[in-house]
Amino acid sequence: MQFDTLIIGAGAAGMMCAAHVGGRVLIVDHAKSAGEKIRISGGGRCNFTNMHCAPHAFLSQNPHFAKSALARYTQWDFVDLIDSYDIAWHEKTLGQLFCDVSAKQIVAMLRDLMEKAGVQVHLQTAVHGLEKTDAGYKATLTGPNGQAQIETTNVVIATGGKSIPKMGATGFAYDIARQFGISLTDTRAALVPFTFPEDRFVPLAGVATPARVTAQNTAFDEAILFTHRGLSGPAILQASSYWVEGQTVTLNIDPENTLFEKLRTQRQSQGRKNLTTEMARHLPSRLIDFVAKDLDLSGNLADQSDARLGEIITHLQNWTLTPGGTEGYRTAEVTLGGVDTDALSSKTMECKAQNGLFFIGEAVDVTGWLGGYNFQWAWSSAMATARHLNG
Repeated sequence: MQFDTLIIGAGAAGMMCAAHVGGRVLIVDHAKSAGEKIRISGGGRCNFTNMHCAPHAFLSQNPHFAKSALARYTQWDFVDLIDSYDIAWHEKTLGQLFCDVSAKQIVAMLRDLMEKAGVQVHLQTAVHGLEKTDAGYKATLTGPNGQAQIETTNVVIATGGKSIPKMGATGFAYDIARQFGISLTDTRAALVPFTFPEDRFVPLAGVATPARVTAQNTAFDEAILFTHRGLSGPAILQASSYWVEGQTVTLNIDPENTLFEKLRTQRQSQGRKNLTTEMARHLPSRLIDFVAKDLDLSGNLADQSDARLGEIITHLQNWTLTPGGTEGYRTAEVTLGGVDTDALSSKTMECKAQNGLFFIGEAVDVTGWLGGYNFQWAWSSAMATARHLNG
């Protein structure tokens, strides 16, 4: 079988590329269904992009690499696409855009686009023996109907990273990169909960509160969630992408800096009540009980001077913790690192030293914030390659 383009990986980036690349296209994936990560994302509603998508929201050893693709296929271009399919959507917090009905609508749209483009889709199919030839590449495919040899001019690797292995994630993209001498940056789990030793936060499991979480001088203001294993919630997941093992993170559980004045005001009318009781009007009571052990929150509110209240608030705004680690790829939403951007063209995603070989999406060392940014990178990087190959 002869193709113009073989796309390996039928996820967000792979399907988007296949739908727009033109020519004779084959897309393969070892999964039973295409777009499974799309289907389960965003609680089944798919946070498909973010209104505020811009290069500053992406981590990479080269912070400029993503600029070209993001500028040439923006969040509004993708919104126009789903609008053309009458997929209703809404904005949640911080510019996050979700489907009103179901993430399955995004998958169905991409499947329809591929069908209209005449793309061949082979699922439950493994690729092995990828080799460079004078005319392009050849590969062996093994699927439900046995083994087949194919030849193709171009190969697009869209198999993602290592995150969520139960969904079939592997290091395939990295194996291909190594095979062709393409450098990789170190990879690790990102957008992932922190773990702490000795069941530290078991008494707080299930407690959520707004907070500012800082790691490596980068701060995020969103909710945190205490779990049996440690810390989760949007602000924690965001900070995890910046955290390095052995370093601390800082929690500010009074991020709006209002607790001091509230307690001073309450002291005038509720001074005879316990300090912990009055603090629990503004923060979860179990959280107050937990920090009381270290802060000595005994006595009535009237007994607390301004200086003492200030000491308490300072601690709550600078709660420094050292995570034992993270939950790893098992629950990570993305993989940080990957194919070195120095090896790729930022305009086409093609390997500089390997004509006809492209890497797109999560496989590349470009990792977005939580909130639709990684889907936008999938759409944008896919379109960079598709438009290049479509001439």
